[in-house]
Amino acid sequence: MSKEGFAATTFLFIFALLVGLSGLYFHNTAMYILAGITTILLIFSLYFFRDPKRTPPGDRHAIVAPADGKIIEITRQNEPEYIGGDAWKISIFLSIFDVHVNYIPLAGLVDYLRYNKGKFHAAFKDKASSLNEHTFIGIRSEYGKYAFKQIAGVLARRIVCDIRQDHSVRTGQKFGMIKFGSRVDLFLPGWATILVKEGDRLRAGESIIGKANAK
Repeated sequence: MSKEGFAATTFLFIFALLVGLSGLYFHNTAMYILAGITTILLIFSLYFFRDPKRTPPGDRHAIVAPADGKIIEITRQNEPEYIGGDAWKISIFLSIFDVHVNYIPLAGLVDYLRYNKGKFHAAFKDKASSLNEHTFIGIRSEYGKYAFKQIAGVLARRIVCDIRQDHSVRTGQKFGMIKFGSRVDLFLPGWATILVKEGDRLRAGESIIGKANAK
């Protein structure tokens, strides 16, 4: 289980236990029902905050998926905020059933970091990328700059980002999560060769999205 889910699951476990014991003591049907509902929420919480082991590829040119989920869009566009030029934008949608732990796509230095409080539109909508709550992260790799966004969805109300500016990061390193349905946008300039297509499903930290071309 991810550390982000420890507090929630601990609370649900204690609450379900106390309500269940109270129901047994007082023979109260309402307490039995409440304990049952809380137990269901506890089981879902344990499932949602699962953190399976992921093994990144050994190839240092490999760019791995930052999140589990389905690629809903691949476009070529200008990315003015950090890259300052043309880049591939790869949008990954995470349903509530996907693992929500996020991973670094390619090793480098955290060169830029910005949090935007934003709105909570449906994560699969294109406007969510710019209007929703998000964290924008720029990385300077040995091949050049790239960037990605953690974007909250309708249900998500908390983005966790554990990395800080000027910190070095490695490919496949865990760095945070987005709670409940969400989205991650990855921006890769021309030095990256894209190896995926729209509709592909990804495993964070393992699936290879592209390859960095050596200079």
